[in-house]
Amino acid sequence: MDLSQLKGIISLMQKSDLTDLEIETQDLKLRLARPGNAKQTITAVPEIITQTQSVSERPPVAEKLPPEDGYIFKSPMVGTFYRKPSPDDAAFVSVGDQIKTGSILCIIEAMKVMNEIQSDQNGEVIEILVEDGVSVEYGQPLFKLRT
Repeated sequence: MDLSQLKGIISLMQKSDLTDLEIETQDLKLRLARPGNAKQTITAVPEIITQTQSVSERPPVAEKLPPEDGYIFKSPMVGTFYRKPSPDDAAFVSVGDQIKTGSILCIIEAMKVMNEIQSDQNGEVIEILVEDGVSVEYGQPLFKLRT
C-alpha cells in the first residue's frame, strides 16, 4: 500500500460515518479509529507508516459468556463476511462442527483483500450469527461456540 492509497482511505473515512476500520494483509496491518471526539488513530505495521495521534482502548475480540450460553467469537475487522472460500465450495464451518484454535471460520473481505479469520478457541460451533455476504462491523458477534 502506498502513501496515496493510505491518504485515500483516510479521506474516505473522514467523509463517511465510519468510526473504525481495520485492514490486515500478510505484510500490513492498518487500523483507523475515530473514538468519540478524540483525534483519529492511524497505525501501520511493519514500518510502512507509523503515525499515532491518539490511542484508544479496543474492546476484546471475543468474550466469555456463562457456560450455558457459550463463547462468542467477534469480528476482528470491518468488511464483508463470507462462509465459503468461493461460491462453489463448502462452508468453512457449520453448526455442530468441532474446531481447534487456528481453524479457519470464515473470510472477511476488506478493501478487496480476502482475510481468513481463524478461531482463537477450541470448541463446537453451536450457532452462526451472520448471514453469508453481509457487511460486518468490528466487534460484531459472528459465531457462538461451546468450549
